[in-house]
Amino acid sequence: MFTIIQAKDENLQDTVSLFEKYRSFYNMPSNFDSARQFITERFSKRDSLIFLAFQKNTAVGFMQIYPSFSSVAMKPIWILNDLFIDSSVRRSGCATSMLQFLNKQAVKNKIFSIKLSTAVDNHSAKALYDSLGYKLVANFDNYSKTVELQALTQ
Repeated sequence: MFTIIQAKDENLQDTVSLFEKYRSFYNMPSNFDSARQFITERFSKRDSLIFLAFQKNTAVGFMQIYPSFSSVAMKPIWILNDLFIDSSVRRSGCATSMLQFLNKQAVKNKIFSIKLSTAVDNHSAKALYDSLGYKLVANFDNYSKTVELQALTQ
């Protein structure tokens, strides 16, 4: 029902379109030019893996993975940073298909684990992750700090 591919330069328009919808979902202001630049940089620097799901010839799903490492396990991990399914196909199995595809790619690439996070109130996503074998990690508190560019120049 869905065809999933690793996005390449020729998929830039579809990738940026879904990326902008993803950002909008998280209430970020639209900025197509910056989104295009960001995705173009990911393609050129090859510092992330981007996958697209197609239904027929229409891109309906977007997933971005950042490769990293577990120092404790001394093995490669993937951080599933972005997962977005177009509203037209939500609850149709697209996210499940994408995550199953990701798992196969992780096995193929000998990835130790896939890490992800979601909003505390995103109950449908949490139910999906639970159903696919992801486990809530309760023995770590995650912290984040936004670093302002102005602070870096001082």
